[in-house]
Amino acid sequence: MFKRLKQSFVNAGKGLWRTAHEEMSFRVQLGTAIIVFALMLALPLRTIERLILVLVICAVLVLEIINSIFERLVDIYKPRLDPYVRDIKDMMAAAVLIASLGALAIGLIIFIPYLRNLWP
Repeated sequence: MFKRLKQSFVNAGKGLWRTAHEEMSFRVQLGTAIIVFALMLALPLRTIERLILVLVICAVLVLEIINSIFERLVDIYKPRLDPYVRDIKDMMAAAVLIASLGALAIGLIIFIPYLRNLWP
C-alpha cells in the first residue's frame, strides 16, 4: 500500500515538474504564488486572510494545470487549426484569466491595508 502511495506522489511530482517546465503561464503564476507566500509570512495577516490566499493560489494553479490538460487533449483529437479546438483553448484560457483576476482582486483587498500601514 505504501509503495503505491509513494508512486502516486512520484507521479504527481512528475506532472507538476512537466507543467512547470513546459508551461510559461504556470511558471508566472507559481512565481506570483511565491511572492504572495512571502508577503503572507512578512505581514501580520489574520488566519482567515491566509486561508483565503492559499485557497485562491491553489485554485489558479490547479485551473492552469487543467487548462494545459485540455490543450493537450484537444490537440490529440483535432488538428490545431480546427475552430472548435481554438474555441476550447480560448475558453479555458478565459477561465484561467477570470480566476487569476479574481485572485488579484482578493490579494489587493487583503494586502493593501497592511502595505499602507508600512508607509506613513
